Amino acid sequence: MKTKPIPAIVMLVAGLVVCIAGMAGHMETGRFVKMLLVVLIVFYIIGGIVKLLIDKNFKDMEEETTDGEETPAEAEEKEEPEQESDEQDEK
Repeated sequence: MKTKPIPAIVMLVAGLVVCIAGMAGHMETGRFVKMLLVVLIVFYIIGGIVKLLIDKNFKDMEEETTDGEETPAEAEEKEEPEQESDEQDEK
């Protein structure tokens, strides 16, 4: 699973919320910029933590399925050639 953009997405969504709240609340520019900077940094760190947790959990899931068990994708790949040979036998 591609998790590289998760921290940036989380940060940008938080920034959007702060921008909307700042505009709605008619905040002063200096105060708004400081708050936006803090929010972007904090939520980038939170996004990084979320990314690490997701990577760790998916790695654990992959290790569980490689213990001799077939993944659903592997099972489908094995079934496809058998279906083709059945079609050839019918001809």
